[in-house]
Amino acid sequence: MKEWVYGRNAVYECLRARRRNFFRLKLAQGIEEKGHLGKIIQIISQMKLPIERVPRENLNALGSGHQGVALETSSYPYSALVDAISLANRRNEAPFILILDILQDPQNLGTLLRTAEAVGIHGVLLPFRHTATVTPAVVNSSSGASEHLLIVQVNLAQAIQELKAQNVWVIGLEAGVNAQALSKVRLDGPLALVIGGEGSGMRQLVRKSCDVLLRLPMRGKVESLNAAVAGSVVLYFAWQQRGFSAKPIDDIAKS
Repeated sequence: MKEWVYGRNAVYECLRARRRNFFRLKLAQGIEEKGHLGKIIQIISQMKLPIERVPRENLNALGSGHQGVALETSSYPYSALVDAISLANRRNEAPFILILDILQDPQNLGTLLRTAEAVGIHGVLLPFRHTATVTPAVVNSSSGASEHLLIVQVNLAQAIQELKAQNVWVIGLEAGVNAQALSKVRLDGPLALVIGGEGSGMRQLVRKSCDVLLRLPMRGKVESLNAAVAGSVVLYFAWQQRGFSAKPIDDIAKS
């Protein structure tokens, strides 16, 4: 299947990752061809792919925030759980996995993927159903971070058991009173962090599969944070406990 990835950052990162097949580029007529857009045009020209300059209205149907550019590509290349574990091994790092249980808002998914890529997550697990998936809207909201991640569609309960068999500690983010305080939970070893869906949180079977439930400290009057914000905060706390390693990471596309 083909789809249109749109937005300057999303298109540029898609081209940089080179994990898809590319077919043609559409540009809004009269657009200023500089910055990332200039680099996009250069890459497409080197690939000898067609560039079509069209009225801006032609791009509006593809999605909001297209910024005058859209790239026709093959569909998103999902990975397998074993790929994420192998990536951790190649980097000589303890597995660092993000599990998203029925997260349904594409903007929230994009935000979490952007954070996950920034902190060096080895793999992101999504359920097969009742969840947002990696659509062009999600690629755009993640600023193209999705293109550099290994994202896996799995039966979450089964995947959690597989991770546990490999000594990965499964920690679920929860606002309830039964959850442990962040200060009491170690996040520096083999870790799979579970973020539940908006409103309903984790499903019961997934919650029961967690080794520990963790809650963020709250000082203000609002009861909880948005799922994407809360998840991003915990991802950074985990990265901090893991040493804030900023060494360059390998290129998934060439691994």
